[in-house]
Amino acid sequence: MTARLLSKLAVLILTIALPGSAFSGDLEDGNAAYDRGDYATALSKYMKAAEQGDASAQNTLGLMYDQGQGVAQDYEQAANWYLKASEQGHARAQYNLGIMYREGQGVPQNNDQELYWFLKSAKRGYLRAQYNLAVMYQFGQSVPVNYKQSVYWFMMAAEQGHTTSQHSLGVIYAEGLGVPRDYVQAYVWSSLAAAQGHDGGRTNRDIFERFMTPEQVAEAQRLTREWERAGESRI
Repeated sequence: MTARLLSKLAVLILTIALPGSAFSGDLEDGNAAYDRGDYATALSKYMKAAEQGDASAQNTLGLMYDQGQGVAQDYEQAANWYLKASEQGHARAQYNLGIMYREGQGVPQNNDQELYWFLKSAKRGYLRAQYNLAVMYQFGQSVPVNYKQSVYWFMMAAEQGHTTSQHSLGVIYAEGLGVPRDYVQAYVWSSLAAAQGHDGGRTNRDIFERFMTPEQVAEAQRLTREWERAGESRI
């Protein structure tokens, strides 16, 4: 390979690398400014990165317009930046956009769009979206009641350690909502919530134990320990 060709390749690589490096630097500078409460600087840095297509910067710009941080509150601008990030698969932005459609802020209120973006976010593992979907399906908020879907999304969030979802699963298994009644599973999920300081989980676990045989309690305690070990291994 000739020296001239190598030189051209070096220039090409540098040209390709510079834009990414530039908005990466702007994003980092924006994060630092945001953390110290310098919202004006953060806004400027995020804007540069967002205009070059950085999804994290776009989402944070949406948040700043949403909450009026360093800029006049503007829901339309917030929804616009959330959408740009959402279309790139940014899970938190997708959740935020779902909230905008739920509340009709910056966009027309639209439950179908709310559900669409919550599902997008939840499928990418965003915990808040998973929990919100579970509650929506449990109580028929913006969607018909669907206990099976509710259980599914509570489970997704609970497996990530979401305490309220763990507590909710305990109640669901005790009452048989969308699943067969199962006091062993009710005990397990209530115990996991209790271990994270959820008072309701602790109270419910003790109540459920009254309806269980000693063998069932032993099995529930074994399963709880397995879940706790599995959780520790993911930390």
